[in-house]
Amino acid sequence: MLVAQLRPRAALWAWGVSVALFGLVGAYAPNNNTLRYEITPYRLPSMPGILSEAFMVTAVLLSCLATLGILNAHRRGWAPDTRILFWAGALVALLLANLTPVGSSDTASYAAYGRITAVGGDPYVMTPAQLGGGYASLVGAAWRNTPSVYGPVATWLQAGAAFVGGDQPALTIRVLMLVNVAAFLATGYLLTRTADDPVRAGLLWIANPLLIGVLVAGGHMDTVVAGLAVCAIRLVSRRARDHYDLIAGALIGLACCVKISSILLGVGLAWPLLRSGAWQRVARQTLATMIILAALYGVYGLHALGPLSAASHQVTMPSVWAVFDRFAATWPGQDAASTVISLLWPLLMLVLASVFRRGVPSDTPAVAAVPFVLAFAWILTAPWSMPWYAAYAWALAAMFRQGRLTQYLVVTTAVLALFHSGGGHGWRW
Repeated sequence: MLVAQLRPRAALWAWGVSVALFGLVGAYAPNNNTLRYEITPYRLPSMPGILSEAFMVTAVLLSCLATLGILNAHRRGWAPDTRILFWAGALVALLLANLTPVGSSDTASYAAYGRITAVGGDPYVMTPAQLGGGYASLVGAAWRNTPSVYGPVATWLQAGAAFVGGDQPALTIRVLMLVNVAAFLATGYLLTRTADDPVRAGLLWIANPLLIGVLVAGGHMDTVVAGLAVCAIRLVSRRARDHYDLIAGALIGLACCVKISSILLGVGLAWPLLRSGAWQRVARQTLATMIILAALYGVYGLHALGPLSAASHQVTMPSVWAVFDRFAATWPGQDAASTVISLLWPLLMLVLASVFRRGVPSDTPAVAAVPFVLAFAWILTAPWSMPWYAAYAWALAAMFRQGRLTQYLVVTTAVLALFHSGGGHGWRW
């Protein structure tokens, strides 16, 4: 295979070129693959649309090859200094975090929801379009009339950034980008200090060009979820103690209050404990999670979960359900098709997770393996899936060896990135 023949030097060249291309797209903004507004003060000219799209495709493909190549080199004995990995990745991440967000308009949505909260509105009722002004103009057309689907912790982080930014959406987005890169670096530091193989952890997270391009350059809050997941799993994998379980449950609750999909983390941690008969540990974790969820969502009320119901019926490419959804729109109808998809995709996720579990090395702790395979199966089977959704699956892969599934995760993230790197504009080819 081409990847198997990549030596560390070739993989490192691919690494450097890929992050440089991500950076160029973000620096020469706005363009087809960034927000519609230049966030940075550099005042560089806009990049032509066809060139930005070519750069993004090349960056994603090269970052995929680079990640596979350095992982293969590490398996063959290549072991760079962990400190060099950390500081190299941190430097690049900090540089990209100070450019215009690349590949998605989500940071503009974060900023708008934060601004709504900062001025006293309810982001679970009020939409960016109703907010109006410069904030609304930056939000992608698909989300301009949609209330927030993020949890209260995410909302408060967004509101904090908007408080700093005031009526300047560009400043609010810059603050959000810095908060995100801080979470990325903190997670990377924790992984390189606590993982079974610190070098591999560095290669898979802090010095991973694909993650730097998707998570950092894109500014996605999934990075915060990944950091909380690492902390929770590290606590659960220690010797059983009441306060460890309670803290882990609280961390899971906080993750769910960033993105509700993090409930899969709780399920993934509970399953191996239940199979081993540790039901008291599961009870403690569940109790702490529910207390956090009730307390934080209680600030807004149950209506904060309303936008999630509407979002759960959306389908996007390259989901396995996209073709079914398109043809079923005529018969049996859109509503029936949505119902069928809603019932079938969780079953398919569980089946796929069970298959994946057999491919995880036997020395991988179940409390890390089960959440990983569940997260990976969710990315592949959910009707709506984005490359940044893989964030905490990547963090779990960095903590413990997950076998060949890690290579498949690289390819999966790259494929999703090729479909969803349009900066909120969509592809124009």
